[in-house]
Amino acid sequence: MSKKIENQPKEVFKDHDISHESRKKDHIALAFQSQVNQMELDQRFYYEPVLSSHPKEEEHTKIHFLGRDMSAPFWVSSMTGGTKWARTINHNLAKGAKEFGFGMALGSCRRLLTDDTYLDDFNVRSLIGDDLPLYANLGIAQIERLIQGNKLSLMDALLQKLKVDGVVVHINPFQEWLQPEGDRFFETPLITLERLIDQRPNLKIIVKEVGQGMGVKSLKALIQLPIEAIEFGAAGGTNFALVELLRSNEELQKVYQPLTTIGHSADEMVEFTNEILKELGSLALCNQIIISGGIQSFLHGYYLINKIKTNAIYGQASSFLAHARGNYEELQNYIHQQVEGLRMAKAFLTIKETTFFRK
Repeated sequence: MSKKIENQPKEVFKDHDISHESRKKDHIALAFQSQVNQMELDQRFYYEPVLSSHPKEEEHTKIHFLGRDMSAPFWVSSMTGGTKWARTINHNLAKGAKEFGFGMALGSCRRLLTDDTYLDDFNVRSLIGDDLPLYANLGIAQIERLIQGNKLSLMDALLQKLKVDGVVVHINPFQEWLQPEGDRFFETPLITLERLIDQRPNLKIIVKEVGQGMGVKSLKALIQLPIEAIEFGAAGGTNFALVELLRSNEELQKVYQPLTTIGHSADEMVEFTNEILKELGSLALCNQIIISGGIQSFLHGYYLINKIKTNAIYGQASSFLAHARGNYEELQNYIHQQVEGLRMAKAFLTIKETTFFRK
């Protein structure tokens, strides 16, 4: 038997809670303002408070996406260029992507096909670094014209100048139709994409909508193409068809306003995608999704990337934009809060398979 060690100094527990009194006063004062009605409970998650510790700062929500290792499942959805704010916004976003380890797509690079005046607004590879995904952005109408005119070399030169990984092709028939200066599609976007793939088989392509999302048939067609990813651009965020309609005259606004309420939410498109992937099986060539459109919080993003049955990240445009127009520290603080929120969600929340979510 081991001998009992006598006269061993006892460890003294000291409570350094210097805010105890003020905190308890706050609790009393705020108690009646802090009651949540049962009908307001978020029905998307199981809350499991006993299965994890608080996440440590060095713990990341890592993901391998678009062939790169990312520290957070974020995506900066295509922003802007050619305005007085563009340089500040894009450069701040690239710095944020570098610091927190996520990817981004530039705003429409159409003007850079033939004019380098605004190149500095978009030239952010040196800021984001070489290890994270960075994509240019062109409309399907521009791709169609380049193919018809045998001018895809202009796109090649643009991608080389920006040192990007590939191109986001946005498909936006309602926006172009309602835009006073809008282009017209002379071929279906699917045919144009197939021609682009045939002529540039090594080009990394992401296809997105711009604020109204896509239905089942469009998603199914895209998932069967050998492209890098699909970005939802779902309804619920900025609706560029509505933006363009508001730029037109009052008569057109009255006639075409119903078009702006057509679309699909990100939640609905996740369900579409799951059913399509299940149906297609090995015929699904595109298995990466950027869930964007109305993603207002880390909790919504966390829910959707866990709900979808494939590799996914979530994109934000307006939420990032709101914090990217001033000094970098404002954006930095916002992104840090998003990362911390995701870590907490990952530690304590699991997804319910069947949910009813009240906004």
